[in-house]
Formats: sequence, C-alpha cells, structure tokens
Amino acid sequence: MKIQQNYSLKNYNTFGIAATAKYFACFSSENELVELLRNDLCKTEPLFILGGGSNILLTQDFEGLVLANTIKGMEVLIEDNHSSTIEVGAGEVWHDFVLWSIDKNLSGIENLALIPGLVGASPMQNIGAYGLEVKDVITTVHFIEIGSGNSKILSNEDCNFGYRDSIFKHELKEKVVITKVIFKLSKTPLNKTTYGAIEEELKNLNLDPSPKNISTAVINIRSRKLPDPKILGNSGSFFKNPIIKTTQFENLKREFPEMVGYTISETKTKIAAGWLIDNAGLKGYRKADAGVHKNQALVLVNYGNATGLEIINLAKEIQEKIKDKYGISITPEVNIL
Repeated sequence: MKIQQNYSLKNYNTFGIAATAKYFACFSSENELVELLRNDLCKTEPLFILGGGSNILLTQDFEGLVLANTIKGMEVLIEDNHSSTIEVGAGEVWHDFVLWSIDKNLSGIENLALIPGLVGASPMQNIGAYGLEVKDVITTVHFIEIGSGNSKILSNEDCNFGYRDSIFKHELKEKVVITKVIFKLSKTPLNKTTYGAIEEELKNLNLDPSPKNISTAVINIRSRKLPDPKILGNSGSFFKNPIIKTTQFENLKREFPEMVGYTISETKTKIAAGWLIDNAGLKGYRKADAGVHKNQALVLVNYGNATGLEIINLAKEIQEKIKDKYGISITPEVNIL
C-alpha cells in the first residue's frame, strides 16, 4: 500500500494517454482501502478511484491521489436447482468473470463477453450489449463510503439503474468505492440471440445457441469490429446510443430510410449512434493521432501520441456534425477527467 509520487498513468488507461498522478496507490481489500482513506492525503488532495481505466479519458495530469482497485475473488454464496448467487471482487476483470460463469454452466452475462473494464464498473455504468444489461443479474452492490469509511450495501432497486446509468453516477458519484458485486445467474440457458448479429454468427459457425456458443459469437463479432486497446488505444464505445421520441425517429426515417433504431417504449426509440456517425461520413476520420475507427464509428482511437484534449476535441466535432445533420445530441459514455 505504498503511496507513490508522480506516477505514470499511461498503462492504467486503455486510451494510452500519457498523464501522471501526483500520488498513486493500490488496494486489494476493504481494510486496505479504509486505511488509505484515513491517510491525510485523502483530506488534503483530490481523490480519484481507478478501475480498469477502460472508461476514462485523461485530458490532463491528475493533481491528487489516485487509488487503483485490485480487490479479487469469485465465490458462490448460494446455489439451488435454478440459479447461483456469486460474490465477485470489484477488481476482477469483467471478461474473466464472464468466462468463469460459462465454465460453471451459468447464464446471464454471456452476451456481455469481451466488454473491457473491471467488475466494479459494471453496476456504475450498467454495462450492456446484445440485448442484455448487467442490472438484470445484479442483486446487491457493496461499497465503502469515502467520507466515513463505513461499509454499505445497496439492493438492485436502490441502485436506480438506467441506460448506461446508476446512482453511482449521480447521488453517490465520487462519494463511494465499490468493493464487490453480488450476481444471480441462471442454471437454465437464456439464449438471447435476437439482438445484433448473434444469430447470423452462430449460423456461420454452425453452432446451436448456448451460453458458451453465444459468448464465442459475441467475442468474434466484437473482435472484428473493435480494436484491441493493447494495440490501438481506445475505450470501446465512446458515445451512448441516444434515445429520442419515436415521432422524431419516424420523421428522420423518411429522410434517412436506413437509420437504425430500437423501440424501447411506446414513445421512445434508441438510435444506433455508430450508424449516425458512419452515415455522416466520419468512419475512419482522423485528425493527427486522434481518429474514428475504420471498422466501428462508435469507437474513437489514439493512433499513438494523441493527447486527451485532441480526443475530446474530435468528440466535440463529431457531436456538432451529428447535431447539424440529424438534430440529435449524442453524449460521451466515457468519463472525462
């Protein structure tokens, strides 16, 4: 738990942005976290809790204390004929947990394979993909209050989950540190294959639906579309899919018949932000070392030496062009620091 000074964060953010933290330390247990929170630096310096670094964009050095969450562990707490309830440390890699669940013949998160980041970020962001959201399988979230050092638990209902949203991005933002998440996974395969290209991928692979096969299909699809951050810096999907009134969507469809939208209620439709950016001619667009990925317009990339400011300026340019072309506002999914 040694606190280090002027620590490089380049290897702690998947954009590969060169930035430093004035102070830096890791914690691997709740007790270590509480001890760090009692340190005088937490009272005098700005504090930032770092997970996998896959959902942040560093636009400057952090003049404060960065604490990196490395709490591990995956343990079955309760099991019956229908489901298993599992406790997972917030510092576990999300994709590792997905593979672990598949190995245990459990279903519920296979559609979320290969999403970057740590388990602790999953309820914060309410991660989702291919027709599933993590809120569907979370029972409780455990966290430590930064101010008091007290341990607290929130039920699924009290997390106020929404689309890429939760209480941890609002009322509890920068006030708590998630330490573990409790999931309830099904022993009966859910086999949700209707969203995206999963059915087509399974057919091409000559595979029947199953948690393992669906995860394989999702991994194949994501690998083709999304760049590996170890090779090309990125944070996955940079923008949220905007939700607009269905009447507005219907009007836009008359002008743009190929526009992709998904009905989410009687009055609301979710629009594929990647389609908006692609159709605006921005896929593959590049300014210096900041760019839009050539295969997936929803992903902004660092071609080598882009700064965080160059990435965010590119994002703003994209937002303006989308607003001008479609009258739709798109917002970043990543946290900008």
